[in-house]
Formats: sequence, C-alpha cells, structure tokens
Amino acid sequence: MLLGALPALAFPAPGLWWWAFLALVPWLLLIRGAPDPRRAGLDGWCGGFGFMLAVHHWLLPSLHVFLPVVAALLGLLWLPWARLVRAMLAGSPSPRRAAAALVVVPSGWLLIELVRSWQGLGGPWGLLGASQWQVPAGLRLAAVGGVWLVTLLVVAVNTAVALLVAVPRLRPVAVAGLVVSALVTGLAWWAGAPPRPAGAVRIAVVQPGVIGPPGERFDRGEELTGPLAGQRLDLVVWGESSVGADLVSRPDFAARLAALSRAVDAPLLVNVDARRSDRPGIFKSAILVGPDGPTGERYDKMRLVPFGEYVPARAVLGWATSVGKAAGEDRRRGTAPVVMTLPDAPGPRQAGLRIGPLICFETAFPDMGRRLARDGADVIVAQSSTSTFQDSWAPAQHASLGALRAAETGRPVVHATLSGVSAAYGPDGRRIGPVLGTGGSTAAVYELPLARGGTPYERFGDWAVYGAVGVIVLVVAASLPWGASRDGGGSGRSRNRGSAAGPGEGSVTPPGR
Repeated sequence: MLLGALPALAFPAPGLWWWAFLALVPWLLLIRGAPDPRRAGLDGWCGGFGFMLAVHHWLLPSLHVFLPVVAALLGLLWLPWARLVRAMLAGSPSPRRAAAALVVVPSGWLLIELVRSWQGLGGPWGLLGASQWQVPAGLRLAAVGGVWLVTLLVVAVNTAVALLVAVPRLRPVAVAGLVVSALVTGLAWWAGAPPRPAGAVRIAVVQPGVIGPPGERFDRGEELTGPLAGQRLDLVVWGESSVGADLVSRPDFAARLAALSRAVDAPLLVNVDARRSDRPGIFKSAILVGPDGPTGERYDKMRLVPFGEYVPARAVLGWATSVGKAAGEDRRRGTAPVVMTLPDAPGPRQAGLRIGPLICFETAFPDMGRRLARDGADVIVAQSSTSTFQDSWAPAQHASLGALRAAETGRPVVHATLSGVSAAYGPDGRRIGPVLGTGGSTAAVYELPLARGGTPYERFGDWAVYGAVGVIVLVVAASLPWGASRDGGGSGRSRNRGSAAGPGEGSVTPPGR
C-alpha cells in the first residue's frame, strides 16, 4: 500500500517531477517477485488502494467515510495489471518477453487510467503523466499524444529500470528501452513544437479569497475589478461561484457587472452558482457580461464532481450528506460545450477573440480542452474554487492541469480561482506571469501570446490510447485457448517448454523435491 502511494508524491511539489521516473520501480519489483498470480493481484490491489488514497486524500472532508471505500474499489483496477506485470517480468524472462514488457506494462497501466477517467468513477484526477506538467519535454509529449503519451513513457521508463535492477543479463534490453524512450521524447520535441505566434491578449484574473457569504464575495470581486481600469484589457475573469444569484432574478447584480465592464473597458466572465429562473434546478454557469449587461453567451457546467456537486444514486447514498460535506442538492448538467465570442468595442482589444470556458473539475479532462480548441477557441479559460481544500496540495495540483491543457491544444490557458491558486500558461504549456496563491485577495493581469494552428494531439486525438488498447487486445487474444490450439493445443513441444521453465514461469516442482 505504501509503495502504491509513492507515485503520488510526484504531484504536490514542483521539484519532485523526477520522482515519477523511479516511484513505480519498487512496486514493479514486488509484483515481479510474487510467488503466484493471486499474490501478485493482491500486491497490485494494495498498491492501487494506496495510490488512490494518497492522490485524493484532500477529499476526506467531503467524502468522509466514503474515501477509503472508494479508494479500495478503484484499487481493484490494478489487480489485473499486477497479474500482467508478473506474467511479463517474473522469473528470468527471455529478451523477447522483456522487450514486449516495455510496451505491454505501460499499455496496461494506461488502460487503468482510461477506465478510472470515466466521470462516474471520479474522473481523470492524478493521471501519472500529469506529474510532468513542469517539464518542457513532457509538455512536448503532451502536444503530440496528450497526457496519455506522457503516462506511457513514464511507465515504460520505470519498467526498464526495474529490468535493469532485477535481471542483470537483460540489461541490454533495458538500456535499449531507455534509449528508445529518449528517442521518442526527441521526436516529440520536434513534432510538438508550439503553433506559430499570432499576437497577444491581456486577461485579468480576480481572486477575492476565502469569503463565505455570496453577497460579500460579490462585493469583494467588485472592489478588486474597479482598479483594473485603464490597463488595456481584453477580458476580466472571476472565479467559480463568484456570483451567488441568477442575473435575471437579480437585475441589480447584472447592472453592477455591466457598470464594471464599462469602467474597465472589457467584458467580464463571471460564474453563477444559483437556481436558474428559466429552468428548474441549480446550475454552475460561466456568463459573459458586456457594457450593456449579459451578452447571452452562457456555458453550463457539464461534468460534475461526484459527492461534491451531486450524490451518485442519491436514493441509496443520500445519507452521505449527514456525515460529510456532500452536496445537499444535486447540481444540473449542461448539455454542450460553448465557445464565446467577445463583443467588439473601440480600443485595444483583439477583434473577434473567442474563448472556451471550463469550470473547475472539467480541466482534468483532456477531451474537453481539445474539443474547445477544435471548435475555434483562441483561449481556454478555467474558473475554479478550492476553498474547502486550501491547506492541501489540491489547489496547486489543480492549477497545474492548465499547463497540460495548454500544451495539448496549443492554446493559452487562464486558470482563475475564487480562493485557490490562479495561474496562466502560454500555448507551449509554460507558466506566464505571477501565481496567485491560496488565501490571497487580489487581482493580476496576464499578457498571453496567442497561436495560430494546432498541435498533433488536437488534430489526431487519443491515438496513444487506441494504441495501448490495441496492445492489450493482442495480449489477451494471444492468451486465449484458440491461440494455444493453433500451436498444437498443448503439444509435446509446448509441454516440454513448460516443464523446462524456471520458478515463476509456470514450472511445477514434483512432490518431495
């Protein structure tokens, strides 16, 4: 369990990105040495449980007693992976099997990440590739194959190092695997170069800090926005849940926001967390406000946080609201992504600038950023709030996801929080300008370079995922009985090969020996 928690240490601190390249090695060696597949599966489950618990420990105030249960259930995903690892690495594998392991083991891990990325299982938080958000080479890999390609490379390097340590005679294979990984990274450095520059945009982020009552939060956002006048802005962004009332029901709020837009000579993107007047239920919505009031551009959050914004199977699990900070009422979902066009106005603003809003948890999903880029967004704007988790690594980890979405799409990303960590990233995924830390109540202006064109990931999508799935399908097909029958269905030659296998490769020792 502790070995599984080791990879999670690569996420919180910027200086620990290299840890992901070593953290899986002890776990791989433990599984490789398991006496039988059942024990290997147990080692895989324990490690998966520890990994999930460590990566999501900051959710304890919200999930409460559910967190260990959820971690234990998700940990089951590593059980078949561990058996696969043992099958590929146990005993004294042949050079061919060792070389295959450098592809099969990472593909199996990626399949786990793909399954747990389903929103119903919590979404893609803590993907192993996300630990490389501060590494330029990792960002280039993300531009070519998304965060999925980064994960594949990280696990491949760990597998090669495990072979290097455990099987001295296979060191040439392990070294060859490391060399190929370096060559893939070099190729990605060339293929994943950022799109060509196309001007710049000036965006202000307003972060009021941890302020409870929605009315006071609105007042503080208004106070911080006013002094931004005269700074040649294209857009002002407020964080998630920055407005606690529907703007149709509260025309006074809408009028105050319109006055702010006129004062700073730029539209405002605010976030309303309230019951809508035209539809039943509570929505979290990004709303664009210009000098004449709301422009009609609106995006309703599509992917909600389990327990935080809705309770799965509330009829059965609704009691969770009495033991933790689970949502008392389910938020409603939006139906489609939206790309907003900023209103034209005299002054320095970019004409026809298009922004793609994401709300909080949605920045974890690679497909959402890619969809906005393909729909024509020039800038991706994320509105977030991590006020419940200020003293954990969640705010910094959440902000780091903007680097990956920027590198994947070739679009600058602004991550504006209500009270967490606000930051901005250029089209290459590198951070630009200051970071607004937790607990601060301030505003900052970012000048972000725009880019023309797209990245390989934007054009070709999740090819790395399809490749990994194909590898696992081939492995499963090769292990089916019909595959054995084509080779003689358990012929004498196959039996002789099996009886000569060493310990850990399927050999059976006669009784008494």
